[in-house]
Amino acid sequence: MNYYLKRVLRSGVTLYVVITLTFALTRLMPGGPADFVKAKIRRNNPAARPAQINRMVEQYIAVQPDSPLWQQYINYFVSIFQFDFGTSFFYNRPVLNIYAEALPWTLFIMGVALIISLAISIALGAFLAYKEGSDLDYALSTFSVVMNSIPYYIAGVFLIVIFAYTFEIFPSGNRTSLGIEAGFTLNYFLDILWHATLPIASVVITAFGGRALRMRGNSIRVLGEDYIRVARLRGLRSGRIRLQYVARNAVLPIYTSIMIQIGFMMGGSIILEEIFQYPGVGYYFFRSISSRDYPLMMGGFLIITIAVVVAVMIADLTYGLIDPRASSGGDSHEAF
Repeated sequence: MNYYLKRVLRSGVTLYVVITLTFALTRLMPGGPADFVKAKIRRNNPAARPAQINRMVEQYIAVQPDSPLWQQYINYFVSIFQFDFGTSFFYNRPVLNIYAEALPWTLFIMGVALIISLAISIALGAFLAYKEGSDLDYALSTFSVVMNSIPYYIAGVFLIVIFAYTFEIFPSGNRTSLGIEAGFTLNYFLDILWHATLPIASVVITAFGGRALRMRGNSIRVLGEDYIRVARLRGLRSGRIRLQYVARNAVLPIYTSIMIQIGFMMGGSIILEEIFQYPGVGYYFFRSISSRDYPLMMGGFLIITIAVVVAVMIADLTYGLIDPRASSGGDSHEAF
């Protein structure tokens, strides 16, 4: 119980620190969001009175500039837990609504890319472990290293040039075609997949290599364990040994990194979605930086940070359930 309690408390403290830092950035930095909003309002409304300006500032970034700092701090936390991130300067819409519409699209492309890359890396890594030392092992391991060293946004640019501009097989951007009617139809679903193919492919081809090599190394280590030799001496089928003993124990060390990657896929989508002009969380966060849209920027920062913290917490909690040695502090091998 102490193991799980510590993880939950650590995640809560991390979120508290992040929210406090965003409060300090919004309120205390010279030339920060509050000052920027005031200056913008004065330019657009020269006759506006201070009270009117303060009300407009509160509307945009949930700030009450004339309130004491401690009251602003409390109100800010209340606003965050009420999911009130203010109003976007550029889009003139509530920040929450913008990201609520964008989130499913980011989860779709990054989630599908993660699932496909994991399937490839686990299968390839396990396969290479059984081919250790062969020419095929050397060739595929080298290929995995090369692909892992390529940034996903570089791969994205190459895919756009080759498949969008040269051969015109896939679109270069956006998430659906203009004029297509949204709905639960096959044409709409296929159009979504058509537009998402290149963003997903750019992540998959650059993400599988590193995990495949880790899976290979873990599988080789597990194959050398005594309990694998005992299982073979007991006459267990090779398929059962591969799945129940080798694969399961080889995946465990990379499980935490997989869960953390789920959280980081929000941040990883920033450049990817900008390259493909794919309106997801990363796309709007990038736009908020380029246009100095502070409410949209702070909302995106909080969403990305919360996603990472929650993913790490889930990884910690579920790893203790999958491998009891983590929560008990033991190091004994799993019995069979």
